[in-house]
Amino acid sequence: MSARRIDGKAAAAALRARVAGLAQSFAAATGRPAGLATVLVGEDPASQVYIRSKRAATAEAGMRSDHHPLDAGTSETELLALIERLNADPAVDGILVQLPLPAHMDAARVIATIDPDKDVDGFHVVNAGRLAVGDPAALVPCTPLGCLHLLKAELGDLSGLHAVVIGRSNIVGKPMAMLLLGESCTVTIAHSRTRDLPAICREADILVAAVGRPEMVKADWIKPGATVIDVGINRLPGAEPGKSRLVGDVAFAEAAEVAGAITPVPGGVGPMTIAMLLRNTLVAAHRRAGLPAPEGL
Repeated sequence: MSARRIDGKAAAAALRARVAGLAQSFAAATGRPAGLATVLVGEDPASQVYIRSKRAATAEAGMRSDHHPLDAGTSETELLALIERLNADPAVDGILVQLPLPAHMDAARVIATIDPDKDVDGFHVVNAGRLAVGDPAALVPCTPLGCLHLLKAELGDLSGLHAVVIGRSNIVGKPMAMLLLGESCTVTIAHSRTRDLPAICREADILVAAVGRPEMVKADWIKPGATVIDVGINRLPGAEPGKSRLVGDVAFAEAAEVAGAITPVPGGVGPMTIAMLLRNTLVAAHRRAGLPAPEGL
């Protein structure tokens, strides 16, 4: 038995194409493009790569992309003042402050300053609360929303399935659990203190691994035929000196012999994150313009 590979690249490309078409309709209806403002403090190389990818995808979708690079020595007060200006800017529908921030800044305070209706990362406590109570106005964190999209495309109705989420972060684990509850799954949240984690995982019809430990989930942790979503992105030394390779939190080759369907790393969940950022920006733009939610997103 060999699992079906869930193609996140193809799913993301299809979603981005839908967003681009709907973004064109939005601009025609309102006389302006939907707009995303990105903020980067400092020169972290990984963050710069992420921001470039997000900006390019935004422009490709026909939306406005405004970037605000700040020096690493920028004060928290200056950053908060910029966010307040973006909150008040009618051309900005979404605000993304790239994390991590420099050590002298309080990320929680910075996120709390973003208008929840422009919080396209879905990290504001208001959006976390909306998600927890099932409020459709919630803007949901992009990675778990992308995972849910892949799951529903693969399985259809998720009602009644037992889902195990390994990881309890505010960015992936907790919102993933809330989304699965919203689909009427029975949800178990597992983490580093869970007793007999492999046994818990073997009960899962859906297994979502989001712990940041390379290839931790082995084949004998997986229920035969289960759907496995691997959120991990871990860099390990490659076969050649100076080279590296990307692996997930799941030992892919052996897990694929047991699972029914599985996301690869790379090419699984990763591409969905930026696609969902574009989706969230367009949804926020529609709401702010008083338009119905865009169809098919």
